[in-house]
Amino acid sequence: MPIEWDIIERERRVVGEAPRIEPVAFEALSRTDIDAINAVRAGAGAPPVVDTAPEYMRTMIRHPELFRCQMDLGTVLYNGEIPPVERELAILRVAWLCGAPYEWGQHVGVAYRIGMSAEVVERARQGSQAEGWGEHERAILAGVEELIDDKVISDATWATLAKSWDEAQLIEFPAMVGQYVATAFVQNSLRMRLEGCEEGLSRR
Repeated sequence: MPIEWDIIERERRVVGEAPRIEPVAFEALSRTDIDAINAVRAGAGAPPVVDTAPEYMRTMIRHPELFRCQMDLGTVLYNGEIPPVERELAILRVAWLCGAPYEWGQHVGVAYRIGMSAEVVERARQGSQAEGWGEHERAILAGVEELIDDKVISDATWATLAKSWDEAQLIEFPAMVGQYVATAFVQNSLRMRLEGCEEGLSRR
């Protein structure tokens, strides 16, 4: 399932010139808002905010219940049963297939922090048919591709994943893919700005 994006055109459409909904100014956040943001950050091992917070969080906090539920699930998955490298391999493939500049850029950064190489990141962009994957890694990528394309994991891919994963991991996998597809939908549709040094779909 190879996909090549015209990155300039894709980011023109998805990032645009400005967000469709402006994030709440940090100074306008309530103590409840900041506590909610810090709870999410703590679950991912990040320090509490002091004088700024990511724009995505400051946008989603406009819908507090959705923010809490989305971030709670994200925390469960971030600390879930699937090992971090395998989790990020799947998320990178989701982000690329969804043409999601914010999600891709953020998770390339996560991939490097947990020790993934630039070569692996590049092959995740190319997908399950790229040369160099082991059987289990290829099945992870194929599972993402099948879920996005056909909305179900094939018997062959499931059987391969089941050689290495237990039942909890097999349950977690499609839920994780769905969570990050939903996140890509939100970020793309809100036209989330690329923050700081993020390079969007160009990041390698």
